[in-house]
Amino acid sequence: MNGRKYVLFNADDLGYSHGINRGIVEAHERGVVTSASMMVNTPATVEAVHLSREHPDLAVGLHVNFTNEAQSLIDLDDEDACHGELWGQYRRFLDLMGRKPTHLDSHQHVHRHEMRLPLFEELADAEGLHLRDRPPVVFKGGFYAQWEYGVSDPSKVSLADLERILHEELGEGIYEMACHPGYFDPALEAVYHRDREHELRTLTDPALRPFLDGEGIRLISFSELPAAVRSLRGE
Repeated sequence: MNGRKYVLFNADDLGYSHGINRGIVEAHERGVVTSASMMVNTPATVEAVHLSREHPDLAVGLHVNFTNEAQSLIDLDDEDACHGELWGQYRRFLDLMGRKPTHLDSHQHVHRHEMRLPLFEELADAEGLHLRDRPPVVFKGGFYAQWEYGVSDPSKVSLADLERILHEELGEGIYEMACHPGYFDPALEAVYHRDREHELRTLTDPALRPFLDGEGIRLISFSELPAAVRSLRGE
């Protein structure tokens, strides 16, 4: 290892609503978001596909959606149902995008469950996808305004707090900074909603890129992950 720090700012929930799509694109165009994870079974999915084609530098992965907030879309305790839905959403992504996702993760981290994790690992290994929480990428989820469910604390997604995380918690290696930029959308019912606008302001703050430069942090997307791994190995 050569002491380099690589960070992927990955925006979850692409396709969830028009307001979220709009916020993610803005955070990519004007800010530090390099990648996004797209849902394939939500109201603004088709719009997200079109936007991704207009922004080819935004790496787009699959954000598997079994829950849609508190609602369970399938029986989460049924292994066969989870397996079928997982592969069904993957095939839907291929149909919509005409290519594989650059990475794989899940809404509300449903892939972390002990029964479901092997299903996601099977898909990731079979299709050559990076799965959230697996090496060589270290997942960082602290940039989030609701550390207590339903209780908003905008200070948790302030520029100062993001800079603290980046300065104190990152060593050499590759990190995924999860984020949820967006605009409030009255058509969407979600617990984490207005907070997305707080995130968006921080992720597009003009002071953030100079801070990253000063910390020696290089922004990459999931499309650039293989090259970053080779660089860290000295290849």
